[in-house]
This record gives sequence, C-alpha cells and structure tokens, in this order.
Amino acid sequence: MDHFPIFLRVEGRRIVLSGGGEAALAKLRLLLKTAGHITVFAPHPAPEIEAWAKDGKLRLVRRAMTSGDALCAALFYAADEDDAEDARTSAIARADGALVNVVDNLQDSQFITPAIVDRDPVTIAIGTEGAAPVLARAIKADLEARLPTALGPLARIGKTFRKAVDALPFGRARRDFWRDYYFNAGPAAITGGETAVKGALDTLLADHLARKARPGHVHFVGGGPGDPDLLTMKARRLLDEADVVIYDRLISAPILELARREAVMIDVGKEAFGPSTPQETINDLIVDHARKGAQVVRLKSGDATIFGRLDEEIDALDAQGLAWSIVPGITAASAAVAEIGQSLTKRGRNASVRFLTGHDMKGFADHDWATLARPGEVAAIYMGKKSARFIQGRLIMHGADRHTPVTVIENASRPDQRILETTLDVLPAALAAAEMSGPALTFYGLAARAATDAAHRRKTDTIPTQDRPEHLAQEAL
Repeated sequence: MDHFPIFLRVEGRRIVLSGGGEAALAKLRLLLKTAGHITVFAPHPAPEIEAWAKDGKLRLVRRAMTSGDALCAALFYAADEDDAEDARTSAIARADGALVNVVDNLQDSQFITPAIVDRDPVTIAIGTEGAAPVLARAIKADLEARLPTALGPLARIGKTFRKAVDALPFGRARRDFWRDYYFNAGPAAITGGETAVKGALDTLLADHLARKARPGHVHFVGGGPGDPDLLTMKARRLLDEADVVIYDRLISAPILELARREAVMIDVGKEAFGPSTPQETINDLIVDHARKGAQVVRLKSGDATIFGRLDEEIDALDAQGLAWSIVPGITAASAAVAEIGQSLTKRGRNASVRFLTGHDMKGFADHDWATLARPGEVAAIYMGKKSARFIQGRLIMHGADRHTPVTVIENASRPDQRILETTLDVLPAALAAAEMSGPALTFYGLAARAATDAAHRRKTDTIPTQDRPEHLAQEAL
C-alpha cells in the first residue's frame, strides 16, 4: 500500500488550487462539497469558476500563483494542464508547507483524491493507487446504485443521538442498537421525516435498555478452502459480527481480513506430526469466551463437519450448557474436484465416493483398503501427503492397479494453487519431487479432465507425471 487512506479534517482550513480549465473544474466540483475555504489562482478562469466566486463559494484570484500563496493551506491542487506550470506551482506549495496533488501526475503527487460515494456524513472513498481509475469509477457507480439516498440523513440524525446511547454498555450492546437503527427502525421511520426518526430512536433506546444481555454463542463456521469468494453469505455476516474469532492454521489471510477489526483473533493452528495447540486448550478457549457472553466464531477450514474434531468442541459446550450452531462451508474435496473439471461420482464409474483422512490421532489411518483397491473406486484423501507411502503400500498390497490415476491439488482455489498429476506407483516420489508445502487434497482414482488441465497449465502450476524421470517408479517401490 503506497497510499494510506485517511479522512483529513478540512473544515475551516484553506484548500488552494491553481488552474482555471476542465481539470480545475473537475476537482472543484468535489472540493465544493467540503467545509474548507477554497482559493483558486487562475488568470483566465472558466465561467463556472467565476460564478462560484460571485456566489461566495470560493475565492478567485485572477493571476498566476506566486510564493506564499499556499501558506497555511491543508491541500494544494496543481490543475493548470501544463507540465511546466504544474511543476512550478507545486514547488511553491511544497515550500509553503501544503500537501500537493498534481492532477493526472501520480509520480509527483503527495496524495491522491479517490473516487467518492457521498452520503454525507457517510463517505466511501475508493482508490486504486492510480493504477485503474476506470475500475474505481465502476465500483463507485455500483455502490451509488446500492446505497439508499436516505443513508445520509439517517447518519446525520444518528450522530446527534450518540451521547444518549452511552447509557448502553460499551461494546456489543451498542453495536446491536446501531445495527437495529440503521437496518430496521431508521429506514422504517425516515419516510415520516426527521421528527419521526428521532421518535423512533427514543423508542429503540428504551427497548434496548430494557433488554437482558445477549448470552454467549458459538458459531462453528466452515471457512472453505481459502478463496474468500467461496465463503457463504452467513459466514461473512458472522465474521463481521463476532467478538472473538478462534481460527485454524489453514484459514487464509484474505478470510481473516473479513473479521471485524475490533474482534479478538486467536490462532489455534494444528499441524500433522508437528507443533499443535492441544485440543483441550482449544475447548477451554471456546468455553471461556462463550461463558463471558461473547459471540464466538470458531472458524475451521473447509467444512466444519469434516475431519474438524467438531464433536469434541460441541461436547465441551454442551457440558457447560452453552449455545452453539453450525454454518456449513465448502469442503476441500468440492473445491479441488472443481479445479480439475471432474465430478466426485459418475454413472458407470462409481456410485459412491469416500472421504478419508491420511492420519488420525494414533498415526496413519487404516481403512477398508480391499474395497478401495477395486477398479473404478474414488476417494478424496485429506491430510494425505505425509502418509502417501503408507496409502500406496496398502492399496497395492490389496490388489490396486499400480497405474490408477492420482491427482494432488495443493492450495485448492487459492492464487498459489498447484496440481500434481501422477499414478499410484510413483505417488510418494512424485510428491517428494514436487516439494508441496501447502495444504493438499489427494484424489485417488481421478485424473484432471483434459480441457481443464490445458486451462490450468495457463493459469496455475500443473505438474504432470510424464514430465518426471522414468526412474521415479522404481524409486517409489
């Protein structure tokens, strides 16, 4: 981030602009919405600028800018549409101590003006570091269409009521009040005018003051495979409302960014055969925060109900009489199989699919290898990288075809996704050569669809077995 977004107070402060043409007009249309004192230096100003000066909306000086003209200015805009003149005036403004923006010149600007959605006092600023102004305008247009025009008046009225709301306990009680106002009581009352809204605020505050504190609750939320676009709408809402987020190691950073900034974030990561937070500690953390009345999101990668030790955490809550709910997520198998263009079941091939774990609490997990070794069987193997040689040995021992396709998808759905195409006979050696370090899902009995594979070669790192040395088969066995 080269430009740190802030909202600068300009009420009563000087804003100076040099220029009198189209570039100046574009900036002034925005600046005139502020409560700043605007001064324009322009030997030949546009008629609109002259009209604004006549109406007292700005001060117009009909000459070129000189040293000292930007003293005490908070902001300065060079909008002369002439490189040499912009360089001259911006140098003067810098010497006078103002922050400088040179219109359409990102390199020489100390700040940029974002695209703005104005629902005063609600202001949304959209910036792209100067890389894509068209995209910023498109986002602005989309937000303009979505946000009701009444949002500004509601916020303005609500601002006058903030002191009264201090009667509610700090934290969630106040957030619940304001959420109720902006999304329920306020919009319902605004059609009756400001008086109706103020009456609705009084009624709403009395209602919230009479309420008992909301009891603690734990939401077990499936965080999906890592792509934030694959989160459910309910998961996003709960992250935005949570007081405490207790998350697993495999939860991606973009998903954690969706949590409320004030939320307590607790990493309870686990790693197979590596450093881990003991399950008992996780249980105690969940119970402790819920008992204190917090709204807790227990964020698990994929779907919370698949290989997530969910029952142990629910049992800990039940033992204390604490409330909980489950929010499903997209499991890694669903995301990964989509990335290779296949389906988990197919008529004439397999009428069932097995979800297996490569290891359990005792070590490598044992399964019905004899059934899985039959032709046409399909399995999605979670946490299977370190147990690949064990799985390979069990399947071959029970008669599995050594040339059965195996596809490993690392970081499914994420920007750094990789796909390894191999076969059962070379699986351990192929994995070792690929040096996969991220979370991976192994499909036994599925190969990437040809068309999808070609597309992935263009957009992801695909590692086909045929590109590997022939000796891998002997090395694996």
